[in-house]
Amino acid sequence: MFCVSGKVAIVTGGAQGIGLAIVKELLQNDAKGIAIFDIKADLGERVVEEINDKFGTGKVIFLNVDVRHRNEVECAMNKTVAHFKHLDIVVNNAGIFNDNEWEKSIEVNLTGTCNGTVLAFKHYLPSYKSGNEGVILNIASIAAVQPIFLYYPIYTATKSGVVALTRSLGHSAHYERNNVRIMALCPHYTTTEMVFPEENRYMTPEFFNFQTQLNLESPLVCQEPEHVAKAAVEIMEKGKNGSVWISEYSNAPYEIEMYFSKK
Repeated sequence: MFCVSGKVAIVTGGAQGIGLAIVKELLQNDAKGIAIFDIKADLGERVVEEINDKFGTGKVIFLNVDVRHRNEVECAMNKTVAHFKHLDIVVNNAGIFNDNEWEKSIEVNLTGTCNGTVLAFKHYLPSYKSGNEGVILNIASIAAVQPIFLYYPIYTATKSGVVALTRSLGHSAHYERNNVRIMALCPHYTTTEMVFPEENRYMTPEFFNFQTQLNLESPLVCQEPEHVAKAAVEIMEKGKNGSVWISEYSNAPYEIEMYFSKK
């Protein structure tokens, strides 16, 4: 069984929210080192100081990366390997909600995940993993597998693409040639800044009104990022290749079955 202890990881969007919770959970499970990729440099540097105080120096590095740009991701992966000498885990977590700027949402949520996934899958994990297996965990959303959220169609589309990417690369034929296992985790509502976005991030005011009304009728039940992080580490260690998981209402994560043609 894969174990995160002693492993080196990258976590994109790791300076806050679910990403930061995953960084801390990995360290609590004795990860050797973690590279935090994030666009928020000031926040990233403060996070490194906080982690140094709690876990000791040398466990994390911060790299200012815009995941939309493949060259930035590749350069940061090179720096990660140069610093830690290995790379075993890549968590593609960076994401935004801004259906009003749909091009940017697609670039961050889908293109950014593709950049981290494909670079890790093709080269960095097969070449630099310290053990027999490399792991990719893509953070999607409950919206990807329950696309009934009428108030954010662009976000739903991007996260559905993340799940499709994961399932395609998670075919056994790929694993047999590179020993890279890839899974997707779909959190339900989690207490991050994305839970209650500003009205101007919705496609139109009507979409904002849809969610406001639904929230009044059925108040949100949120889980904490730390709960999602525990689920993430459990899935990294035990999840089967190509699997898709749900984390919701602070319950244990569970795998969902998705259709595969037998033809």
